[in-house]
Amino acid sequence: MTTAATALDDTDRALLNALQWDFPLCPAPYAELGTRLGIPETEVMARIAAAKRVGVLRQLSAIFDTRALGYQSALVAARIDPDRIDDAAGVISAHPGVSHNYKRNHEFNLWYTLAVPAGEVFEEHLEVLHRTSGAEATRPLPTLQLYKIGVKLDMTGRTPADARASVAAHERPEPRGGAPALDARAVAVIRAVQEDLPLVPRPFAAVGRDVGLGETEVLASIEDFRARGLMRRFAAVMNHRSAGFKANAMAVWVVPEERLDELGPQMAGFAAVSHCYRRPTYPDWPYNVFTMIHGRRARDCEATVEAIRAATGVERHALLWSTKEYKKTRIRYFTPDWDAWRDAHLGAPS
Repeated sequence: MTTAATALDDTDRALLNALQWDFPLCPAPYAELGTRLGIPETEVMARIAAAKRVGVLRQLSAIFDTRALGYQSALVAARIDPDRIDDAAGVISAHPGVSHNYKRNHEFNLWYTLAVPAGEVFEEHLEVLHRTSGAEATRPLPTLQLYKIGVKLDMTGRTPADARASVAAHERPEPRGGAPALDARAVAVIRAVQEDLPLVPRPFAAVGRDVGLGETEVLASIEDFRARGLMRRFAAVMNHRSAGFKANAMAVWVVPEERLDELGPQMAGFAAVSHCYRRPTYPDWPYNVFTMIHGRRARDCEATVEAIRAATGVERHALLWSTKEYKKTRIRYFTPDWDAWRDAHLGAPS
C-alpha cells in the first residue's frame, strides 16, 4: 500500500533531512537548498509543497526556547477515568499553552506539556486544567536538567537503532531565568516567524512586508534571537506518523542520583532519542530520566531501549507508548489566545 512516506523519493528524503537539520537563513533559502541538492529552486518549493500536502511536513518555522522567552513550562502526567479520557483531553487541549497532548498506556494515561507566559502563576493554570478535566491525579514534571531536545527524523532510514550522535549546542540550551527584554519590533518578528514560512523565492522579504520591516532586518532579528538563545533553530516540524515513524515511545528510567551526571548525557547521545530530561519523582512515579524515542515500528524503539539499557546498566525502566495523539503543535507566543483563556478561566487581570 502506498503511504505518504513511501511515496517520497531519495531527493525528497534528503531535502526533508536538510529542512530539519540545516535550513539556510539567507535571502533565498530554497535556492540555496537547491544548490546543495543539485535541483532547481522551483523543484525545491514544489517538493516542500507536496510534503505539506500529504501531511509529512507540518510546517517550517522558527523554534523558540519556551523558557528563554520567560514562559514557565512542564510536562504533566494525569490519571483520567479511561471512559472519559477523550473529553478530558479536549478540555486540556483548549489551553493555548498546551502544545503536546497524548494518551499513553499507563495508569497515568494522559500526558501533556503546559506553558504559561511570564507574570502568570503556573500552578493556577494547572489547577484549572486538573479540575476542569476531572483528573483523578495530576503530577507536574518540570525539567530539572535538560540533556537534549531536538527532533531529527532520519528520512533515509539508514540510522540503526543503537547509533550514537553528538548532541549539538542548540539541543542542550542553558537554562535562563526571567523574561528577556523584547521591543515591539522583536515581538512582531517572533509572531511572524513562529508561523509557517511562506513558500516563495524570498520568504523573509515576504515576512518583512507583513510586519513592516525589510528582509535584512528580519534576518538580523532571527540571528539575534539565535545568538541570545531565544531561538533554538529554524527548522521543519514533521508529522512523525505520516513521515513513516509510526511508533512514539517514552522510555523512563530509575537512574541512581549519583550517576545522573554520567548517564543522562549518555542516554541523550543515542541518535533515536529526540528528548532527554531529568524530572522530579513522586511516591507513585519513581522514574527520574525521560527519553523520547521515535521509530518506524515498535521494535525499533524497543531496540533503542535495549541498547540504552545495555550501555548504561540501568535495569529499572518503563516503556510508555503513545496510543492516541490529541494535539501536537508549536506554542504560539504573544497571541490573543492567552488573554481569552485567562479571562474565561482565571478572570480578567485587575
